[in-house]
Amino acid sequence: MTNEQERNTILVLGGTGKTGRRIVKRLQESAVPVRAGSRSAAQPFDWADQATWTPVLQGVGTVFVSYYPDLAVPGAPETVGAFTELAVASGVSRLVLLSGRGEKEAQASERLIQSAGVEWTILRSSWFSQNFSEDYLLEPVLGGEIVLPVGNVPEPFVDADDIAEVAVAALTEDGHAGQIYELTGPRLLTFAEAIAGISTATGRRIEFVQVSPDDYAEALTAEGTPSGVVELLLYLFTTVLDGRNAHLDDGVQRALGRPPRDFADYATATAATGIWDRG
Repeated sequence: MTNEQERNTILVLGGTGKTGRRIVKRLQESAVPVRAGSRSAAQPFDWADQATWTPVLQGVGTVFVSYYPDLAVPGAPETVGAFTELAVASGVSRLVLLSGRGEKEAQASERLIQSAGVEWTILRSSWFSQNFSEDYLLEPVLGGEIVLPVGNVPEPFVDADDIAEVAVAALTEDGHAGQIYELTGPRLLTFAEAIAGISTATGRRIEFVQVSPDDYAEALTAEGTPSGVVELLLYLFTTVLDGRNAHLDDGVQRALGRPPRDFADYATATAATGIWDRG
């Protein structure tokens, strides 16, 4: 393989996560050289271990940057900034950052990407539809009761497949450099309305119970959830879910030339897989 061919390799950080694995799959299906960056990969990558960064950047020309656990956590900009400097010094010429919609803290990392001196694209999103089927809300759905510290605040739930398709476009096509894509679904839903949609799709009764942030934190702590995770969830459910994202945007349409996927379509398709079936 020549150096030019090697430089076509795309590194997908968080390559086994909800968005990352979808990006990797699409790139592989298109025969695009791709390397998944994760702690479990043959060549491991760990945000907390800088010794793992240089090896995964070898021969890479483009990087999808997804920071774990979230760009809002303390120290995220410093870590992202250090990785960005190393990536550019290693020959990376295009960066695509998965950022948080409505997260002021995430914008510090965005600015570092934007000032790196290479092509960049920012993808801003907040609540994934797939949080109900591939993340911490799956067990409550199966249990028939979802307890959250959220009120009647609407959210434009976005499908992870839409995010992945926009990411692939930004990673492989021209015309996306310098763009900030705000990624949303096509309509606003409260958590109660989203859960009711899942109940309809499954034919099961699934209840939504609103609790105070303090009660929610206390319950998580009692279950043994690490304090850092508790703090992050409270931030996402209270600070970010305060109405600041209660508006739609055209990021999916602008990037892909089609409307975003509706939550009802996600719920119907996911219910058909059986993942929400009890027992």
